[in-house]
Amino acid sequence: MADEPGVGPWPGGPDAWPPTGPQSPYDPALLADGDRRNVVDEYRYWTVEAIVADLDTRRSPLHVAFENTEHDLNLGSVVRTANAYNAAGVHVVGRRRWNRRGAMVTDRYLHLHHHRDVGDLFVWATDAGLPVIGVDNVPGSVPVETFTFPAACVLLFGTESTGLSREAVDGAQAVVHITQHGSTRSLNLGAAAAIAMYAWAVGLSPAPR
Repeated sequence: MADEPGVGPWPGGPDAWPPTGPQSPYDPALLADGDRRNVVDEYRYWTVEAIVADLDTRRSPLHVAFENTEHDLNLGSVVRTANAYNAAGVHVVGRRRWNRRGAMVTDRYLHLHHHRDVGDLFVWATDAGLPVIGVDNVPGSVPVETFTFPAACVLLFGTESTGLSREAVDGAQAVVHITQHGSTRSLNLGAAAAIAMYAWAVGLSPAPR
């Protein structure tokens, strides 16, 4: 099909393939069958392992965490955006199983961590020397457009329905909110996470690649 995404088999057949083997990033199956994944052109025909290894050489200092107490359909969108910013890690707090559908397999290119509860996340963040910044429109929160994000930090998101837990709000170094001017009380979690990560990114110099 002319409009099929990605690229077809490597032109010229096996005789024209780039080197393959243990030290090569290229996947023989993708070279033979084509690469229909949603990856940037520089990673066409690469194995997942090779892509992750290359991303690891230039991870941003950002970590993204979310409380997973419900089977939230929007968590995958949060992970997909974390991949766009090449986050150093994604942290699942609470239930180990989460709804991956919206991630569109981008979780394969990230380092996922699990914490049994928010307290466990805070212990990990303290040991790592990373401040935890909550994102929710709760009393005392700071407008995201006026907040100076640390370059290295953890952005913590709550659930779609109830936002951050009380323990998360109380334990975060700061809580920021996204200023709104309409009638709806809150934004979709995936949209809010994208805005918050963008706000973090624009404060960096230079911005992450």
